[in-house]
Amino acid sequence: MIYHSVFLQFKSDLSQEQRDTFFVEAKKLAQIPGVQNLQCLQETSPKNPFEYGLIMQFETEQIYEAYTQHPDHVHFVENVWIPAVANFQEIDYTQIP
Repeated sequence: MIYHSVFLQFKSDLSQEQRDTFFVEAKKLAQIPGVQNLQCLQETSPKNPFEYGLIMQFETEQIYEAYTQHPDHVHFVENVWIPAVANFQEIDYTQIP
């Protein structure tokens, strides 16, 4: 199982309406084949500079790679992510046997 996570800061001039639209669009990523347990998260600790997070799971590396190349994911990155996000950290995990 691949645990894919990305934590982000929005651009400072992004309105609340634009932030809301970002998450509406992000939730659509769950419709891409192979995406499991998509969650949109909000940071609660002042220790972390990232305000929000997206996490999801994939059964295999091949399914994860297919997701990254899927036209809906590419559209999200180009038309939603890039215009909205100032900074991010992507972290992918697998379980320790």
